[in-house]
Amino acid sequence: MPEKIRPAIIELTSVRTKEFVRETEAIFWVFGFPLILALALGFAFREKAPDRVPVAVLAGPSSQKEVAALSKSPALSPRVLNEAEAHDALRHGKVSLVIDSSHSLTYRYDPTSPDGRTARREADDALQAAAGRRDVMPARDEFVREQGARYIDFLIPGLLGMNLMGTGMWGMGFTIANARMKKLLKRLIATPMRKSQYVMSQFLSRLIFLTVEVIVLVAFGWLVFGVRVNGSILALTILCIVGGYAFSGLGLLTASRARTLEGVSGLMNLIMMPMWLCSGVFFSYERFPSSVKPFIRALPLTMLNDALRAVMNDAAPLTKVLPHLAVLAAWGIVTFAIGLKIFRWQ
Repeated sequence: MPEKIRPAIIELTSVRTKEFVRETEAIFWVFGFPLILALALGFAFREKAPDRVPVAVLAGPSSQKEVAALSKSPALSPRVLNEAEAHDALRHGKVSLVIDSSHSLTYRYDPTSPDGRTARREADDALQAAAGRRDVMPARDEFVREQGARYIDFLIPGLLGMNLMGTGMWGMGFTIANARMKKLLKRLIATPMRKSQYVMSQFLSRLIFLTVEVIVLVAFGWLVFGVRVNGSILALTILCIVGGYAFSGLGLLTASRARTLEGVSGLMNLIMMPMWLCSGVFFSYERFPSSVKPFIRALPLTMLNDALRAVMNDAAPLTKVLPHLAVLAAWGIVTFAIGLKIFRWQ
């Protein structure tokens, strides 16, 4: 009895999956590197203090005087917010310290955050000096330890988004460019396989490992640092799949015509570098000038990171992150369509 022939997309996905398993370097960068980065940054990055730290002063009779005093410090960037705005800004990393002088002088901050500690010290020095002498006003510390307010709660979703971007783009772009350089794609022209089947097999094979990547990194953050997923696991899963699809599309578009590994590597680094720096992986993009924030928010990694933090830290339902999913899906659809249009086998 002749052996049953499986569909081309299944055979291609199986082949690509087996190829990936044999690439020990790729396995390290997909699974090992994010864990090492999370561990190192979780303990060490907090020791790096920024030049200026955003702080919030609760609106009140003396808030303008306090802002004037704090503005004299070269390390602080104060602004007046109401109670709800200040609480939300502190939770989402937009400010590192909240100053409340409604009853007694109170500082609210995360004690594990370098920004919080720096802001507390600098703000107290500035306010005490403005009052005429040091420590003239008795002050007390109010530590914030709730889920989502710690730096590590901000960091883990950012690392997850960064990993989805890196593995999506490199898993798609590097593989295609490498096969073209070795003239493996040229041999596939004679087969009845379509370009779309070959490309989708690349994405489906990445989808298999994407599931493991997400589980490993999220479990690591939970076991080591206590970073829980407060929202729906289904919402997190859908976000990761759509995000991986968007970045795989960017990887395909980058590698559609690249002839060398050096060429595709340079193009991908050119695309990823602005998102590494601007999309809120290690620090909030709220620190950038207001004029560039609309462009930063439109980047796929920014959309993914904001949605991941909303689901993991704020327990946001799927309906709340639908706009983020729509933009990510649009990135994937457009880049896949253009990439397939200009794709060449050799």
